[in-house]
Amino acid sequence: MSIFEYNGCALVAMVGKNCFAIASDRRLGVQLQTIATDFQKIYKIHEKLFIGLSGLATDAQTLYQRLVFRHKLYELREERDMKPETFASLVSALLYEKRELAKDFVVAGTASESLYGACESMFKPDMEPEELFETISQALLSSVDRDCLSGWGGHVYVVTPTEVTERILKGRMD
Repeated sequence: MSIFEYNGCALVAMVGKNCFAIASDRRLGVQLQTIATDFQKIYKIHEKLFIGLSGLATDAQTLYQRLVFRHKLYELREERDMKPETFASLVSALLYEKRELAKDFVVAGTASESLYGACESMFKPDMEPEELFETISQALLSSVDRDCLSGWGGHVYVVTPTEVTERILKGRMD
């Protein structure tokens, strides 16, 4: 088993009409043993910028701290919040890898194969925030049912220009 699969994870982000959504499962496990059922995998950088981190939980938390530090330095120097494109470049530089920016959805974690299939079948362009919430929620819940290393419900953020909506999903708890 790879160290990236040690804790298990399901992450998905989708773009809608003038909005986006990001969702993750809530399980923290050590391989097949569940440690916590309310673990946060989506991190807030500022009011309109979120990042989902999969992989080893301690590495994800350390990376989040480094990203917040870099954002605060940027904020002090530029006197404004970082744009998503700038933040994507920062993440790419920290991870030593060139990332492609997706126009529709992205998936990550041990449930990424089933998430990709669910998103391929459910995604459609220009969804309104409520429809986007339903689509990302159904994709996440149907995918974590097929992955024994992720699950225990979900955590969904829907971000529009005027508000951020956070919802907790209930799912199978086995």
